[in-house]
Amino acid sequence: MSLDYVTPGTPTPLPTEAERIERMKAAGIPEKYWDWMGPHGFTPMGARLGLQMVEMSPEKMVATMPVAGNEQPVGIFHGGGHFVLAETLGSIGASLHVRENLGLIRQVVGTELSATHHRPGVKGLVTGTCTPINLGRQLTVHEIVMTDDDGRRLSTARMTNMILPPRD
Repeated sequence: MSLDYVTPGTPTPLPTEAERIERMKAAGIPEKYWDWMGPHGFTPMGARLGLQMVEMSPEKMVATMPVAGNEQPVGIFHGGGHFVLAETLGSIGASLHVRENLGLIRQVVGTELSATHHRPGVKGLVTGTCTPINLGRQLTVHEIVMTDDDGRRLSTARMTNMILPPRD
């Protein structure tokens, strides 16, 4: 299933199971997490933007996204790219905490995301490293630091996720 074009105003069609697995493989998601990744397997937006998972655990999440194809009109990495990278890492990190640390099956939803941009990303890959500030039973808070290929900090984000109680 191609993610190149989705009809405006309609949801992204769900992939077949084979497509879902291929999407997760392409994104670098370890097989042990495939059952937990939801009906799309990996975020369609992240896939379109070239987001690649490098490391996944409740204690540390790392992913990359290319600058090329994700620039603002002036040629620097788009601020929205920082947010996509940060929210993807923070959300998956919170989900892994719930599953692995708490042993629960719960949905998590982002309640707050903020970022400070420090310098522009102009080439290569942007790497996001997500570490927990607090891993609770109701809320998680993560810091996500985006750096360039030279290790210079491009932005710092903070994300809060709420762990939802089961629905009746």
